[in-house]
Amino acid sequence: MTNIFVYGTLRHIPLLEVVLGRAQSGIETEAAILPDHSVFAAREGAFPMVVSTPGSDASGLLVKNLSGSDLARLDYYEGGYGYTLHEKGLRAGQSALVYFPPPTGVTPGRPWSLRAWEDAWAELTCIAAHEVMGYMKTHSARQVAGMYGMIRARAASRLAARDARHGDGTLRGRIEITERRRIYADFFALDGLTFRHERFNGQMSAPLDRAVFIGADAAIVLPYDPARDRVLLVEQLRVGPIGRGDQVAWQYEPIAGRIDAGETPQDCVRREAMEEAGITIQHLEPVAEAYPSPGTSSEFYYIYTGIADLPDDAPGLTGLEAEDEDIRTHLLSFEELMALVEAQAAANLPLALCAYWLARHRSRLRTMSAT
Repeated sequence: MTNIFVYGTLRHIPLLEVVLGRAQSGIETEAAILPDHSVFAAREGAFPMVVSTPGSDASGLLVKNLSGSDLARLDYYEGGYGYTLHEKGLRAGQSALVYFPPPTGVTPGRPWSLRAWEDAWAELTCIAAHEVMGYMKTHSARQVAGMYGMIRARAASRLAARDARHGDGTLRGRIEITERRRIYADFFALDGLTFRHERFNGQMSAPLDRAVFIGADAAIVLPYDPARDRVLLVEQLRVGPIGRGDQVAWQYEPIAGRIDAGETPQDCVRREAMEEAGITIQHLEPVAEAYPSPGTSSEFYYIYTGIADLPDDAPGLTGLEAEDEDIRTHLLSFEELMALVEAQAAANLPLALCAYWLARHRSRLRTMSAT
């Protein structure tokens, strides 16, 4: 049996329960001090690191009598980021293993606060940890570390789903999920579901087998300059048309991007507008919050029209090289935009939706701009 001293997120008992795969009643813990060390928030993300600091004390939990399978689960959760175990002496005289960060790639920032982390990240991290630990038999820790950004984004989507504003007047019936299996996981995921649901006559359906594409929430913005009465579109290659066998794989689109964990939809579209087109969104007008394909996908869109300055030199070649983006921007007058969508020459649903929304609200936006 082995003792481990935890100093960061694993002090949050619900997260420790997820990682070890059992309830708190089966986990032996006590408060402990690691002398001559301090705990800092890493500059690279919302996670902690312990640093040798003579004269300082690091508070934490001593998790006692862990089995070999417990250690394997902990190593899986921590190991993808290069954290390794080293034996250290604690203030009370016990010795314990402690996870230390890799020698490079992780730098200390401000002092770590468990309370601040719990307020901001604990619930999301527990949801993400369930997904992480579910890959233990199918993916290496390193593979999961490469997927972690999307895992956290999917966790954020699950939290956001609790605040949905749609559905008034629809059936809020029972749904009994008897099996949920992860068929595929990398950047995106695919789940198989077996479930029964309440029917409109009040009875329960027969068991149904369905598959659902699991993505993250996305934010979309159509930049509009009311003074010049024109919009900015981006053009880029899309894999959906490739998969369908479409003869045209490049599409005109609004600006769009995945909402990262901890990011609001509004922050996302402002960031993406700068990354994809080099423009600043001055004001956002909400267009819709919706599932683009609820029969097959969990993806959820937050769609906006964004007021922006779009001078003649706004178009260009843009995109983040680190994400292999290859983007060309275009300026279209309002009339050119409407001609494009009314001819059904824009095979992008958010763009068509934004165009028809703009047709309804254009006069108001131009009047606001003139005052």
